[in-house]
Amino acid sequence: MDTLWTFIVHRRHQLLVDSYLHVSAVVQSVLLATVVSVLIGILVYRSPFGSSIASALAGAVLTVPSFALLGLLIPALGLGVAPTITALVVYALLPIMRNTIIGLASVDPAVTDAARGVGMNRLRVLARIELPLAWPAILAGMRVSTQLIMGILALAAYAKGPGLGNLIFSGLARLGSPNAVPQALVGTILVVVLALVLDGIYVLVGRLTTSRGIRD
Repeated sequence: MDTLWTFIVHRRHQLLVDSYLHVSAVVQSVLLATVVSVLIGILVYRSPFGSSIASALAGAVLTVPSFALLGLLIPALGLGVAPTITALVVYALLPIMRNTIIGLASVDPAVTDAARGVGMNRLRVLARIELPLAWPAILAGMRVSTQLIMGILALAAYAKGPGLGNLIFSGLARLGSPNAVPQALVGTILVVVLALVLDGIYVLVGRLTTSRGIRD
């Protein structure tokens, strides 16, 4: 424990920077994935065939090991941020897209019919009725995607990606040296802690952005 604490004290600046980069990459990837997933969900949720195809394609990506996907992206995008963010966005698509489709499809038709009856056009019904009602489901998908890619980002150190993975890989590569185990252990613990913090933030965002009637 003394060695672990000494490592944290001596490397606190690096740990803060790596933690910030890790969270930043995850948040940016989830936001990009949310935009893409919601747009696709809007296009296909009324079509069972289209919904199945979109979900199947997004699901197929999850069967590809992250190391393999990064290996395929490196020749085209090089090392660093570009292949890392691309891989994270791709892995984050399925939970958000599936929940968007489910959320939009579960809106009571009577509600949308009533909205059209008072003069709302298709776009206004979508923006003011359907998407707000589907928002809890979309947010739940974002929570799942965030937890999923928090761990995947650690593996992106293979592609020189940002975040705590570099700390973990560096520690594992130096096993036998005094700071190797503390370095890998601290990086791993920080990934878990940051994942829990982000999940707590999602809970707070859900309470602040979802009306009490929908929550209840």
